[in-house]
Amino acid sequence: MRTSTSLRRKLISVAAVSAALFTAATTSVAVAQDSPTQEAAVPAAQAEAAPGTPAERLIVGYKSGAAEAKSNKAAEADAAAKGAEAGEDLDFERRLGSGAALVDLGENLSRTDVADVVAEYRADPQVAYVVPDRLNKPLATPNDTEYSKQWDLFETTAGMNVPGAWDVATGSGVTVAVIDTGYVTHSDLGANIVAGYDFISDATVGNDGNGRDSNPADPGDWTAANECASGDPAYGSSWHGTHVAGTIAAVTNNGKGVAGIAYGAKVSPLRVLGKCGGYDSDIIDAITWASGGTVSGVPANANVAKVINMSLGGGGACSTATQSAINAAVNRGTTVVVAAGNSNANASGYSPASCANVISVAAADRQGNRSYYSNYGTVVDIAAPGGETNSVAANGILSTLNSGEQGPSAENYDYYQGTSMAAPHVAGLAALMKSANPALTPAQVESAIKTNSRALPGTCSGGCGAGLADAAKTVQAVSGSGGSTGGTTFTSTSAVSIPDNGSAIESPITVSGRSGNAPSALQVGVDITHTYRGDLVVDLVAPDGSTYRLKSASSSDSADNVIATYTVNASSETANGTWKLRVQDTAAQDTGRVNSWKLTF
Repeated sequence: MRTSTSLRRKLISVAAVSAALFTAATTSVAVAQDSPTQEAAVPAAQAEAAPGTPAERLIVGYKSGAAEAKSNKAAEADAAAKGAEAGEDLDFERRLGSGAALVDLGENLSRTDVADVVAEYRADPQVAYVVPDRLNKPLATPNDTEYSKQWDLFETTAGMNVPGAWDVATGSGVTVAVIDTGYVTHSDLGANIVAGYDFISDATVGNDGNGRDSNPADPGDWTAANECASGDPAYGSSWHGTHVAGTIAAVTNNGKGVAGIAYGAKVSPLRVLGKCGGYDSDIIDAITWASGGTVSGVPANANVAKVINMSLGGGGACSTATQSAINAAVNRGTTVVVAAGNSNANASGYSPASCANVISVAAADRQGNRSYYSNYGTVVDIAAPGGETNSVAANGILSTLNSGEQGPSAENYDYYQGTSMAAPHVAGLAALMKSANPALTPAQVESAIKTNSRALPGTCSGGCGAGLADAAKTVQAVSGSGGSTGGTTFTSTSAVSIPDNGSAIESPITVSGRSGNAPSALQVGVDITHTYRGDLVVDLVAPDGSTYRLKSASSSDSADNVIATYTVNASSETANGTWKLRVQDTAAQDTGRVNSWKLTF
């Protein structure tokens, strides 16, 4: 129960969370619960902002027909009622850009207290989902070094073959939103910076004396010892967002500093990470706004991004709240690139790395191996240079930075390592692609990057997606100057009703004009309306009758609709023929329909 409302919020430091994630795969946490029933009903992760830290806010999504889905007053009254049932004083804080409600729990609640509140929401049939407002962190390991060449752009072994793409495109006409720590002034980047926004709603996290505003300047994210968690040492400012932005779009051919991958593009910096990290709720609003969506209290975005880079993450699989925001961004035509994570673990246990409809990027070292820290697994889509600075600093990724230990000081350059550094390589590549071919959809961008990748020259235990991204081959492909676009799409727009708790239905697409087999990264785009998607089993059926499971039924997935793009290794299947989407409702009381679906080769 609440014991005080005067204590300031306690957040987990960026470094502490980073350390925790490196050991998450081998460490178990004993959690005290009121009873075995409570523990089964609400898993510990559903009551935590970060491993071992009880959530202080919840993100609540209501079903579309509920009054709370549209009325702030109704959501506020519902929070008060749920709090009364759980013995807590809950406050409706604001409406997120995705439509979900942000509910404040106050300070000093135990994990069990939070679980009680979560259980109240989960028991309400009008609630589509309730998830903790989790903390995220930058995914990089900084290291002081001297300036050296950018091997990651051009070296034959494990570089991304960027110079060959510049003959075709430079990123001109494309805005990339960097959702990160904001931007600190740098003369090698400033000409390519356009207006962004500070989405950090908690003034303590923001460290700039206020909450949200139109100034995305990074004041520094340094922390004093024990400031974010007991036992933490002091940490200097990371200037993480500026490093990421420089990889994407540092000014090039100006006789100084480093070259940006998409140096003709513009970067819109969006602040979501500050002291000790950043919350899902702020990140969700940044995703929404960056892609052209509306966020209450925030002016319309004049620099809508065609690419979003999120070099951040936290423990736990992708939440419904975050996934909903990503789906909406992709539906608006924005490609979302995310870091796979730095825990040497399966990326399926991290967010947003495990979200659907994103390009999840693992890190490769200078020899083309999976970097020792990089996450891996089937949710990873592609690898890109992320470097390793543990033995030789120059084997990291060099980019724009600042020398200030706390607030901004002199601009400089430095090497970092991390999937945070790998992701902007792919975001920069996506900007080059959109510059070369503005008509590309997010699914086509992802598919072309995978189709035109090359095999990792080293090893990747656990899986690094389709291989190492190749900028020249990919950009040439989408511009029509060679290679495989990976973008030929076949679509069915014939609606098919899904019977309640009935037999499976099938929707066909006939593929013709293709040679050989289907790709190893066949994109299956699905648009299904349904009032309880956890009831649904969705399969892709190949022309020879082979089936590929896209989605399984889940009693815990109570949200509406399935709007997602799945990647299928269909390389053993003949491309031409009749493919089918098979959908079955496996439980009673909810209905839906297949609106459309598509295959992108």
